[in-house]
Amino acid sequence: MPSPQQARAQASAITSGKPASEAEASPTSQLRTLFDQPRLSPGQRRIAQYLIEHITEAAFLSITDLADRVGVSQPSVTRFAAAVGFSGYPALREKLQSIALGTLAGGPAAAEENGANELQAAVDAEIENLENLRRDFASPDQVIDIGRKLSQSTPLTILGLRISGSLAEYFAYAARRIHPDVRLVTRGGSVAYDALLQSREAGGTWVLAFSMPRHAQETLTAVRVARSAGLKVALVTDLALGPVADTADVVFATGTGSRLVFDSYAAPGVMAAALLQAMTDADPERTQARLEEYEHISDEHQFFLRD
Repeated sequence: MPSPQQARAQASAITSGKPASEAEASPTSQLRTLFDQPRLSPGQRRIAQYLIEHITEAAFLSITDLADRVGVSQPSVTRFAAAVGFSGYPALREKLQSIALGTLAGGPAAAEENGANELQAAVDAEIENLENLRRDFASPDQVIDIGRKLSQSTPLTILGLRISGSLAEYFAYAARRIHPDVRLVTRGGSVAYDALLQSREAGGTWVLAFSMPRHAQETLTAVRVARSAGLKVALVTDLALGPVADTADVVFATGTGSRLVFDSYAAPGVMAAALLQAMTDADPERTQARLEEYEHISDEHQFFLRD
């Protein structure tokens, strides 16, 4: 049986013609849900942030005025409207106006919520991504299995192009401490092809690839080259479906933070660390020997500051 609050919300939804979930959601929550699209470009996310922060005014702006306020072109606003699922800016503005009127009707409480800290909202979204990853780790068999296969591949190739390069560099840096031959590929085109083909000729069997939004066309091409050369591909990405995921042998899908202008990678970073852990566990004797040797070298040459 619904509570009195739920009953009132349902009744309000019926009279307003809106679903209960939409009627209960705050204006800011509605906008964040509307604009929470990993495929938005940084420029499009600037438009989304402006609309969230200035909804009561921005909803009634012409496309020219909105473009001027955000500092983008009018075609950019049109493309943004299409990216979030509308036929054009007029259809988007109609939706924004209905949300803005809800903000005005909600009084001070709605206005205060509308000004909620976007940085905190971004952290909340990342916490949700990590919670989802935690549930995935309830059955870690696939991570353990792929960690073992990556450990056995000599050489082991790590692929990360454009924005994905930072995750690839992190993984490769750590993997070199426990694996004798790690090859990092962060340049696309013929450079990537050469590296992948040479890795296979040298006896490599696996590639670990990272593909974060916005997914690079050259990543898809490189994965196809790797597969055609006889290499297996394990992919860390944000979605389990799509051209790159469809081409890979194994996919680890982890959510990215898309609330800010540029993505954040809390969950993919933890996934990378989990695969590294699986590699260390796959060959503990080699891991221990290489780590001890590295500590000796780092002490001898003073790689790190002493506490």
